[in-house]
Amino acid sequence: MTQSSDRVTTGALQRWFDIRGWAQLVIGLPYIWLILFFLLPFLIVVGMSVATNTATAPPFSFGGEHPWVNTGSYVRVVTDGLYLRAFLTSVSNALVAAILCLLIGYPMALCLTRVSKGWRNILLMLVILPFWTSFLLRVYAWMGLMGKNSWFNGLLTDAWNFLVPLDWAVRSIPMMQTNFAVVLVMVYTYLPFMILPLYASLERLDPTLDEAAMDLGSRPAQVFRDVTLPQSIPGIIAGGMLVFIPAAGELVIPTLVGDASSPMIGRLISDEFAQARDWPMASAIAVALLVLMVVPTMIYSHYQAKSEGSK
Repeated sequence: MTQSSDRVTTGALQRWFDIRGWAQLVIGLPYIWLILFFLLPFLIVVGMSVATNTATAPPFSFGGEHPWVNTGSYVRVVTDGLYLRAFLTSVSNALVAAILCLLIGYPMALCLTRVSKGWRNILLMLVILPFWTSFLLRVYAWMGLMGKNSWFNGLLTDAWNFLVPLDWAVRSIPMMQTNFAVVLVMVYTYLPFMILPLYASLERLDPTLDEAAMDLGSRPAQVFRDVTLPQSIPGIIAGGMLVFIPAAGELVIPTLVGDASSPMIGRLISDEFAQARDWPMASAIAVALLVLMVVPTMIYSHYQAKSEGSK
């Protein structure tokens, strides 16, 4: 009886694999990955964010003199000036970096679509070439370039002294430990994340539309404004998200070249975890940052899918 039931089970399992089992297994692997490495860690962070900070190991607990759900950390996130300034600094720096990446990256991506295929491959390789070098090493290189005695600082100082009155002349431009340094290094670091989606969007455009607009009397600027730019909006939004979201939560760049008196939110999370050992507070900041980044993305995706479905 047991052998016959085993054969029935094996036969049913074999039929399932033959019909749709392998397809469902392949489709299910990404969901398993997301559950194990995103959903479960996120739930752990959410759980720590409503815990109470204690002098234990790990430094948080539930129950006891405090309620099971302690929302004090979230109250501090929205009321404490330190965290509000950190969120504002992070968002403003990331927004400026995304805009500068767009202004620099759009012409570069457009040029990539207009050159020959041989040059296109070489230029694309140059765009992704920085990824072959250590991220930390590139940040340290910029630290050397922005030093008071560097040739880069000297070049900018000479340009400044040439353009301004003599009374405003300076010996060197203070760049390190400023938001300028943070934005500069973030633009350099995340520029490829803007160029590649823009290139993918612009490369799919039909060039005959530009030719038709030119034949109808449109000037090149009008063709770009009325034909090319509207069709590349998906690439602009994708590149903007790829730059803005990681830049807003950046830790290494603000720590090495930023102003300690005006920290970004990534550095604040690191300090709360490592130095203050206030894991509930750090977790609450991380959850608030995730909501700040993910909610606009979800809203855009919803309306994008809705608009595509209505076409």
